[in-house]
Amino acid sequence: MLTGPNVVLALKVAVVSVTILLAASLTALALGRRRLHGQLNLVFFALSVSAVLGLEVLIRLVDPLLFDYFDPPTRQLLRVHLGFSIPATLVLPVMLVSGLRRLRRLHLAVAGLFAVLWLGTLVTGLMLPTG
Repeated sequence: MLTGPNVVLALKVAVVSVTILLAASLTALALGRRRLHGQLNLVFFALSVSAVLGLEVLIRLVDPLLFDYFDPPTRQLLRVHLGFSIPATLVLPVMLVSGLRRLRRLHLAVAGLFAVLWLGTLVTGLMLPTG
């Protein structure tokens, strides 16, 4: 059933799942498996962008009142979460292209920024209430 708490729970599962995928990608890199690192990052990119676009469709077109049950402190937490997740989503294409084109310095710089943004996305996303 499409309810706000169910959507928040699904998003939490998605964020944790892609975080595990990201950890696998970094493990592959640490083991010298750069090609696998790149392949896992492509999947991470596709899943992350799909989740963001899917959520946008839900809250803009399907049910704009989906999160109206949030109280003021929860709305503030959502704003903080979006303050991490939106920039992280905007950084993803730069990181993807710089990795594919082997622009190592740019890729590493953007990866550092992305790591901070993703950590904020993960922590604040897990703090959002599901009920």
